[in-house]
Amino acid sequence: MPQLPGRRSALQTLLGLAGVLSVAPLVFRLQPARAGNVASNSAAPYTHRLALLIGNGDYPVPHDLPPIHKNVMDLGEALAFRGFDVTQAMNLDESSLQTTVNEFVKRVEQAPPNAVTLFYYAGHGLQVDSNNLLLGSGANPTAPRRDLLARSLVLQQKLLAALPPRPQALNITVIDACRTDLRNALGDGEGLNQVEAPVGSLVCFSTGAGKPAVSPASADQNTFYTGALVKLLRESEGHITFNDLFRMVKEDVENTMLKHPLAAIRRLAQNPFIADNARVQVPLTVSAPAMLGLPALQPMSPQEEADWLAIQSTQWPVDLLRLCQSFLTSYPNSIQAKSVMVYQAGAQQALSVLRNKEVKLFKTSFVLPQPLPSQLQVDAGADLVRAARGDKDAAARIARLHRQADTEQGQLRYVGWLQYAGGLGNGIASYELALYYREAAQPLLAAQAEAQARQLGYSPPRALGHARK
Repeated sequence: MPQLPGRRSALQTLLGLAGVLSVAPLVFRLQPARAGNVASNSAAPYTHRLALLIGNGDYPVPHDLPPIHKNVMDLGEALAFRGFDVTQAMNLDESSLQTTVNEFVKRVEQAPPNAVTLFYYAGHGLQVDSNNLLLGSGANPTAPRRDLLARSLVLQQKLLAALPPRPQALNITVIDACRTDLRNALGDGEGLNQVEAPVGSLVCFSTGAGKPAVSPASADQNTFYTGALVKLLRESEGHITFNDLFRMVKEDVENTMLKHPLAAIRRLAQNPFIADNARVQVPLTVSAPAMLGLPALQPMSPQEEADWLAIQSTQWPVDLLRLCQSFLTSYPNSIQAKSVMVYQAGAQQALSVLRNKEVKLFKTSFVLPQPLPSQLQVDAGADLVRAARGDKDAAARIARLHRQADTEQGQLRYVGWLQYAGGLGNGIASYELALYYREAAQPLLAAQAEAQARQLGYSPPRALGHARK
């Protein structure tokens, strides 16, 4: 999350911002807000909550990141309010970074299966050889490749793959890090790479692949992404799920930056990345609102609840968009209105992709291959609902289910679903489609699909014939 290398002086002049933050390595804990016996009872679902927040802002000038300390402090308070046991760490070098992450992984392993966990990193991040690196404090982001590898933590292997799957709850990973093009330093590095979330996980990046996440030069401001996350954690009603919350954060960041009065900010507007493989929907708060000093929720009328449930089960974008529009017209002040707005925006994106003549996916394809094991049937059914809302990762998972059906129709649906996932922004699905076309001796289509994957920010192995990472 650089202070716009090459643009730092210009932005400081425009924004009137300046300052350098240098904080010695520090680790401390914030205890969660408790609501009587409810929040402290780890047997109750989703009440056991752990968070590790790491902020690395102490880098050689001009690569220092003054807002990081405020990011970590503000987010820690917001998460503690939502019942998280928060550990905060500042300015960790590569050794301390690895040790701190390892300790967090051990705590997660010992947590109950229905625990909710959150890992947050703010600092410099970059990509080397398709791996996403979180850069230790004090390192120079423009150093040679081998130095960067030696002074970083590899996100995929050391965190995402190390955390145990959490199908009964949720692992959340939030990276508010540099995703700018570092080609001059790394040769083929282009910011962080797209990833797929492990089972029971939600992975969120502050911007899209190869794009800069803007950092103010003032220690008194949050970054755009963390500022939006803190605001929505504080203000959102407790029944809102984390999955919906992070989509609201994404929309907030996009709108704030696109409408910013400074043209320099509008040109660098961030498009946050989300990889979603959550198996359950976890609310922000599981305790009664009154126990946390929050206003009680207004109950829904029977018809309002019926309309809400219809939205929750709809598996076709056209129907979903119609239901969302009707719901918002009939119940503009509903407690579910904000979530419905998220689904409506997703359905609109889905329809935009489906209208593309290159995407061969039709209403008759919004089905699951049969037979499926009972639990897989449940998870895949949920993915159909999410795919109708524009979830690129759910679409890719459905594609892979259809490929297992050894029929011509199954293969056609596999291709159509991958095209749909790619249109929604899944570069990994686009690359998978490229591999399929190559195996089918269709080199032109393979090249087009690979080009789309790269455009979406996925950096595949150098040779198309290699296995996908």
